[in-house]
Amino acid sequence: MTDTTNVHGTFRKLWPHEQALFRDHLLRLDKTSRAMRFAHGVSDSFIEDYARQMADAGSTVFAYVEDGQVRAAAELKKLGPIWGNEAEAAFSVESAFQDQGLGTEMMGRVIRAARNRGVHLLYISCLASNAGMQAIARKHDAELRFELGEVIGEIVPQEANYFSLFAEAVEDRMDFMMAVLDLQRRVGLAA
Repeated sequence: MTDTTNVHGTFRKLWPHEQALFRDHLLRLDKTSRAMRFAHGVSDSFIEDYARQMADAGSTVFAYVEDGQVRAAAELKKLGPIWGNEAEAAFSVESAFQDQGLGTEMMGRVIRAARNRGVHLLYISCLASNAGMQAIARKHDAELRFELGEVIGEIVPQEANYFSLFAEAVEDRMDFMMAVLDLQRRVGLAA
């Protein structure tokens, strides 16, 4: 079990209209965190383009939201034009929020979402120096292998069942409600 006792925000799915929240999170990543997320340094314009394609790429993005801002994100990305046997997971956590169990919590959601979409093999790729991501992958029974300065993790999700589908459907409803409340809060602050 992950210790998230010091966590004061919420874990939820991001919706297509929340691309700006995702973008702002990625822009706040420090140089090291950006390199860990993208396996190399990236510019602000790269991040703006990347975030703009969040919904177009068919990704499902889970986030840890605190005070109306995304502080950590986990992406489930399909490999190809439709959901198939394989998918990829990617994670980013702002430096002030690292080592609080956020990645581990979101990994569970990513695995369940992959499972519910018929994914049979979930890939995680990170730099060999990213010990945190490797630890999270191991907690979820990933098989890790080292290749040219990178670590490739493979997770085989269980088959979807009524309970996994029901849990995601219930969470989606709650997540949408939380997104509406976050939007109301942001609009109220801007007024």
